This record gives sequence, structure tokens and C-alpha cells, in this order.
Amino acid sequence: MKPMTTLNEPRFDPHCLNKYATLMAAGNGYLGIRATHEESYSQQNRGMYLAGLYHRAGERDVTELINLPDVVGMEIEIDGAIFSLLSGEILDWRRELSFSSGEVARDVLWRAPNGRRYRIESRRFLSAAQKSLFAMRLSITPLDGAAQVKLTTGIDATQTNSGRQHLDDISLRVYDERFLQGVYRVQGSQIDVSIGCHCAVTHTVNRLSAVNRKLMQHSTALVAQGATLCCEKVCWIAGDPDATPDGLEAQSLAALKAAADMGYEALLTASRQAMVQWWRQSRVELDCDNVQDQQALDFALYHLHAMTPEHDDRASIAAKGLTGEGYKGHVFWDTEVFLLPFYLYTHPETARQLLRYRWHNLPGAQQKARRNGYQGALFPWESARTGEEETPEFAAINIRTGQRQRVASALAEHHLVADIGWAVMRYVDISGDDAFLQEEGGELLYQTACFWISRTTEVEGHLEIHDVIGPDEYTEHVNNNAFTNYMALYNVASALKHCPTALLAADFKANAEDFIARLRLPVPDMRHVLPQDDSFFSKPFIDLSRYQAHAGKQTILLDYSRAEVNEMQILKQADVVMLFYLQPGLFTPETQQASLAWYLPRTIHDSSLSKTIHGIVAARCHDPQTAYRFWREGSQIDLGDDPHSSDDGLHAAATGAIWLGVIEGFAGVSVEQGLCVAPRLPEGWRRLRFPLCYQGIRLTLELTPTHLTMTTSAPLTFRLYGRCVSFSGQGSWAYQDFI
Repeated sequence: MKPMTTLNEPRFDPHCLNKYATLMAAGNGYLGIRATHEESYSQQNRGMYLAGLYHRAGERDVTELINLPDVVGMEIEIDGAIFSLLSGEILDWRRELSFSSGEVARDVLWRAPNGRRYRIESRRFLSAAQKSLFAMRLSITPLDGAAQVKLTTGIDATQTNSGRQHLDDISLRVYDERFLQGVYRVQGSQIDVSIGCHCAVTHTVNRLSAVNRKLMQHSTALVAQGATLCCEKVCWIAGDPDATPDGLEAQSLAALKAAADMGYEALLTASRQAMVQWWRQSRVELDCDNVQDQQALDFALYHLHAMTPEHDDRASIAAKGLTGEGYKGHVFWDTEVFLLPFYLYTHPETARQLLRYRWHNLPGAQQKARRNGYQGALFPWESARTGEEETPEFAAINIRTGQRQRVASALAEHHLVADIGWAVMRYVDISGDDAFLQEEGGELLYQTACFWISRTTEVEGHLEIHDVIGPDEYTEHVNNNAFTNYMALYNVASALKHCPTALLAADFKANAEDFIARLRLPVPDMRHVLPQDDSFFSKPFIDLSRYQAHAGKQTILLDYSRAEVNEMQILKQADVVMLFYLQPGLFTPETQQASLAWYLPRTIHDSSLSKTIHGIVAARCHDPQTAYRFWREGSQIDLGDDPHSSDDGLHAAATGAIWLGVIEGFAGVSVEQGLCVAPRLPEGWRRLRFPLCYQGIRLTLELTPTHLTMTTSAPLTFRLYGRCVSFSGQGSWAYQDFI
């Protein structure tokens, strides 16, 4: 495997504090910790999150992922001055995230206001080997004379979710004068989280304190010129979102002591080793002109690992992963459509668990359907732990009118239901796990199909689906949305074909066949353009170029109200293009090409998912250079120059889309008719290599502009540019023989 890339913060910039706290965040699927600096800055938002641990603080509040007490912060005082990079002068700077190990390292040469120089180095990681383990190392070296150094660090439970406190102190203890432990209870529950830490500081005098929700160790030392003071801090964070394990405090303390005995380097080595197999089974390797393309892929996969709760099938991947408080830590359709495919093709056992999250939450979805007068399961637009609808009823208050705008997503953005049905079938097609359809998958498929059958309105002998919002959230409350209707049809047809008979109600077959026969589906017009819905073609067109230049900023809403946007041909992302991505086999190449060209000038790309999906469809339409432009722009949603692009967390789905753009776009991988490959590499890409898992067979594909080489763990038949190929072991094929 070629050497891994890294992510470097080029300089200390107060405007980018929260951007890099997100981009360099540590995660192992169980915990996520923002990469804030050890020292405090007023604009810096610290955060530590345990997957699946939610709480609703007040009657008018929304359930949110709890921001746990902080363990990263350190107050560093040198020769009487509090260390801050806002004072003095930075003479040398390096801050880097290693994707291979997950370690963040910072090295600063700082001239203090007193004129003396100090080298301050820090390293940290969240373990991939022991999910509860977080470790840090800080060293301070005075270069121009001896220095009096004071360090204060420990567990800071004043941390909140934007001012809202979700935890109560239950116990604050110090053991053996070295081990600090706090136990914190989720308010109104019996759910406890244990946080312990051990701080080993060389040649210091220590004292301990517990004041104002802070359990702290204060260390003081006189450090000689050229000598180094070193602090190793090892933390153990443990809890279960559903129940407090017996003996939580004692077990956590014992684990903390064992980890502290190992020391930072041994703990890091174990964590790095635990990542080796994951990278071997996942990494996409590029030989190309732009080294940032490889970095974008490594960045995406690093965070896909960090955000995914492989240990818990009652948790899923939030829209911001475990990197921030954006969207309150809620789960959206992003998981099934943009994140699940990576796991389908590389770690199918994890994909199964992510689908089981939806199965666990079926009761809540069935209740929501009944409350709204439907059958089957209507999954919440935003969900957390229980499966209840978590979308806030109203948006922020208009400070001029005092009125709140109702949030329509939970009321009409029902395509999520079909997206889940699509994900079940995609899992079965790729994994070959037909048993899943006899169990959880079959139940998901059936209940989602029942919802769609009950969601229709009869009009002139046809069945129509009214008052919906598609993925394009700038067009609301429309009838016969193309994305929704075609996906609903696929959902019902799949249930009719694949669900076990034992699951089905007596009248399901007849109702499903009637739905399939009579559902009104938008059809392409004389230009081969597929209408987005019944009314979109009749709306006026305006020039969107100046808004497209600021894609992702929603600047259109500075000039027009949402109601006005709804009455024009203005798209946040194109529903039709999204449909082509999910269901390419339903439409002719002419329709896909014509529709892509027609919708592009009408699409602002204010969704972080829009450009990469357009890129995949462009690649399938044999336009790899346009595809590359979209993919490249989509890969910079978080990594780009905008200093505030990811202040409140990562665009999690965009990381999945980076991988999708390469695998389903440029490599042309699909499963419409078994495994298919149709490479379309962009200019400047000389070699693309990646692993896949298809129906239990492990594959490695290597693509060049002219040849495909594949190795397989078992005999395989696949299609290359539509023609069947059978082989075992290793094979190589020239594209010119198939095109």
C-alpha cells in the first residue's frame, strides 16, 4: 500500500479554530473528540460525544447528542503568563493529522511577550484498539533560561451543548492521589457515564481540586533551560446509552490504571495496529497529477471509520458524525444513500448493522404512520436513539416578526421511506445475504411498501402521491415528484417480489399489484427531459449564475423568500439527477444526458451532496472531465478554503460521496445486472486501485486509462462495459476489446 497522506493546518488562524477542530477530530465510532487546542480560546468550541447518547433537556427543546465533560483542555502558565497563541510571536508551526494512526501532532516555537522562546509540543489520539481510551502528551522546553511552569488539567464538566446542560455530577473521586474519576448522570434517567484520567507530569509538585464542576490536577515545576517538562494524560470514557453497566466505576478505574501503566507510545502502537486491517480492506489508492485527490480520499475514509458505531446496532451515523453539534447529532436519509454504500462494498457486516438501526426503530416509524393516517412505517426525517420524530416543529424565530416558520421536512419529505427500502435491496444485491430478507430486511421492505400503498390519492383512475418534498428542498409541497414516485414504485415492487409470504397481509399482493399498475410516473417530454414534478416545467426560469458562484451558502435566500423560491425553477439539488444516480437502469442514456444538461443551469448546488452526485451521473454520460470538476468541488466542501465550512461539524454524507464519486463514477461500478464495471477515468489519473467485497468474494481492482486488472478470492462472473467476463485468480483486460 502506498504511503498514507496527512492533513496539515497551514498556520494558526483564529478564524479557523472550529474548522480544524472538526477536520482533525478524533473518532473510533464509539467516541468522537473535537481537535480543539489544549489552551482555551473564546471562539473555540470543545466537544466530546458518545455514539447514541442523546437527551432532551426541556419541553420545548429538541433531543440532542450530549456534549460530554471536556478532557482536552489544559491551562498552561509559563513564567507567570498564560500561554496563548494570540499573544507573543509564533516562530515555527506544525500541526498535522496522520490518517493512518489518527494521531494529531502540534509543534510550536513560541516567543512569549517577555521575549523568551519556548518549544511546546503536543500529541493525542483516540484509540482504535480500546474504544474508551483517549491519550495525550504535552511537552514544554524553555530555550532561553529556566522557566516556572504550571499545568492545570483534568475533567471539566462545565461543558454544555451551546449552553444547555444535560448531565448531573453523581460522583467525583481521586484514587491513589493520581487517578481522577467523575461519574455523570443523564438528567431524568439512570444512565451514567464514567470519565477518568491520569496525568503523569515529570518533576512536579501536584495538588488536586474539585470546584465548580471541575475535577483538576495542578502541577508546578521549575524547568531548566533546554530541559523538557512532559505531561502524559490518559483518559477512560465509558457508558452505555441504554443502561448503566454493573460495576461501571470500578471497571473503568481498573481499565484506566492498566492503560496508564502502558504509557502513551505503547497505547499508540496498539491503536495503529488495530487500524492496519481496516485500511487494507478499505483504502482507495491513486496515482494522479493532483496529490490533493489522494488526500481527499484518505480524509473521507478516515472520517467514515471515525463516525461509524460498529459496536452498536441501535446507533447510526449522524449528519455531522461525532464531530460537532450540527443538526443536534440526528440521523437523516444521508446514512442509507451516501454512507451505507461504502460499507456495502467494503464492510458488509457493518452495513447490516446500520440497517438494523432502522429495524430497531420500526415501532416508532409505525406509530408515526398511524398518527398521520397511513399504514406501514413512516420513518422520522430526523431520528436519534428511539425512532421517534426528532425534527423540530419550528425553525428559528424571525427576530423582526416574532414568528416561527414551521419546518415542513417531517411532514412531507417522505422519500426517506423508499430510500430505506432501496438500501435493503442494495445490501442484498451486493452482499448476497438473502437471509436478511427472511428477517429484519424483509420486515423493513414490507412495512415501507405498506406505507406507500396507503400514501396515494386516486385521480382519474390513476394513483398519485401528493404534497411531498423531494431531495431538492427548495421545491416544497408538490405532486408526483419524480424521485419520490419512482423510488416508491421500486420499494413496492421489491417487497412484492422478495418479501417472505409469512410477513404479508392477505390483501398485500393485490394492493401492491394495483399500486404498480396505476401509479402515475412522470415521463420525459419531447426533449427527453424528465419533469421533476407536475408543476416544475410551468415555473419561471431565472439566471442563477451569481448564486451558483457561492454554492452551499444559500445566498438565494438573501434575495428571495422561501415561498418565492418555491415558485421558480430553482433547485438546491436536482431530484431527477439524484434519481438517475440511484436508478440508472430505468432511463435511457438520451434522457439522462438531456435532463442533466437541462437541470444544471437551474441547480445552485446549495446541498453539500449535489455536486458529487451530478459528477457520478456526468461520468455515466461519458463526460469524465465535467464529472471530475464536480467531484473535485464536492471533495472541498470541508477541505476547501472557507474558514467556517465545518464549524459545527463535518458534512458526513459528503465523505461518503467522495468515495462514491470514484467507485461508482470514475470506476463505473454498479450492480444493476450483477457486478458491472465501466471505467471512465478523468484526465491526469494514471492508476486507480481499490478493494471491493461482492457477494462474499474479496476483489482488488486496478484501473489505468487503458486496462482493468482484477484479483479475486473465488471464481467470478462480471460485466465489463456490458459484456460478460468469467475468471478466477487474476485477470487483465484492455478496454478497447469491449467498447
